[in-house]
Amino acid sequence: MPPLFYASLWGSSMVDPSWYLWLKALHIIAMVCWFAGLFYLPRLFVYHVLSDDAPSQARFALMQRKLYRGIMWPSMVATWVLGLLILSIHPSIYMQQGWMHAKLTLVVLLSAYHLWCGLIRTRLLTNPHYRSHVYFRWFNEVPVFFLVAIVVLVVVKPF
Repeated sequence: MPPLFYASLWGSSMVDPSWYLWLKALHIIAMVCWFAGLFYLPRLFVYHVLSDDAPSQARFALMQRKLYRGIMWPSMVATWVLGLLILSIHPSIYMQQGWMHAKLTLVVLLSAYHLWCGLIRTRLLTNPHYRSHVYFRWFNEVPVFFLVAIVVLVVVKPF
């Protein structure tokens, strides 16, 4: 963005605009890590459901736990915290824009999808075949729609 945008965003009494760029960069990195987990965990569900032996099911359960707790949760929290920090820099500018309301709605829904993945993960521990692999293949496509919609909203700002 042009320097005039940053000058108008912060005015003369606000923080250094380079912090804004660092926050955006870290926010994007956290979001990419979160989506990597959202794309991979349902794929692990497919493999888990297709496995018939106990050692394979235990291996997939371990992989799912490590991915969910070790990558997805920290990435989701970082995405939210950094996004809210960016939003707090000048909320009156962002909250007047319709695309931001739509993006925040999608991120809330994406967070619900994240929690749904966690419920599925725990259900698979007790019933490894409670849904079919076809169900999880379709379930795996849901984050794609969120990603496309959020990126279009942020980049194109259609309204």
